[in-house]
Amino acid sequence: MNKVDLSVSVGPLKLRNPILLASGTVGYGNEMSEHIDLNKIGGIVTKSLSLKPRKGNPPQRIVETPAGMLNAIGLANVGVEVFLKEKIPFLKKFDVPLICNIAASTIEEYIECTKILTEERSISAFEINVSCPNVKEGGLQFGNDISAVGKITAKVKAVTNKPLIIKLSPNVSYISDFAKVVKDEGGDAVSAINTLVGTSFNIFTRRPKIYNVTGGLSGPAIKPVALAKVLEINQRVPIPVIGIGGIMNWQDVIEFMIAGSSAIQLGTVNFINPKASEEILKGLEEYCIKYNVKKISELTGSLKLK
Repeated sequence: MNKVDLSVSVGPLKLRNPILLASGTVGYGNEMSEHIDLNKIGGIVTKSLSLKPRKGNPPQRIVETPAGMLNAIGLANVGVEVFLKEKIPFLKKFDVPLICNIAASTIEEYIECTKILTEERSISAFEINVSCPNVKEGGLQFGNDISAVGKITAKVKAVTNKPLIIKLSPNVSYISDFAKVVKDEGGDAVSAINTLVGTSFNIFTRRPKIYNVTGGLSGPAIKPVALAKVLEINQRVPIPVIGIGGIMNWQDVIEFMIAGSSAIQLGTVNFINPKASEEILKGLEEYCIKYNVKKISELTGSLKLK
């Protein structure tokens, strides 16, 4: 029997602990199940799903950078139909909440994907990736347009009774403005943050190291930025936050929770150490016992500014 209650709530979503595996870093769970017991973690966020299969960008798609990595995978995925037919049966073998990440290039596609997936009982919640190009508006990202984020939130919420999490872009002036519109339009929580925009060049060829030229920067390099964004949301908007960005160990998890995260997602660390989630859980429990924290949820937003 655990001495510590590691369970947390992210709005209406109940989790056995605050550790989620981030979208795009664990595929659909198959490979990760060879390294850890999926029944022990808080949940899995699937690789982004679109209505139809996507091949993604040509290589090179991933480049290491100091204290992080750049990726421009291009939302490659099997599509909703194949996911339901071929991926869900494997995931059903585990007692782990499944959060489906949805990516789309039109608002109608977000709605259609959510409608189809809502019928699947084993899906616990949705995380909407708004850092996608809006093809109807010339390719600008939805996530940089506050009215588009509000519209997506309202329209997707209207077609599902499952918890709705909006994954916010950090590439904006005030992320709390976007969190507020999510809250106002009925969203249950936000994930913060998605990757920062970055690039890298080969100095000998003078060409970009990534085919797409720019990519999403993740890893420890972005952790201070992510913490500041979580704190900004926590101080200005009463909405649950799932913290993401360079979390490598249990100390990082505690830091994100103090800043205001109800739960967190592990991303880049999964490539470096696939067993990180189990090791982090052990560290969290030991910390709570040492400092007499009975419920880990008490740490959320517990920062002391003076």
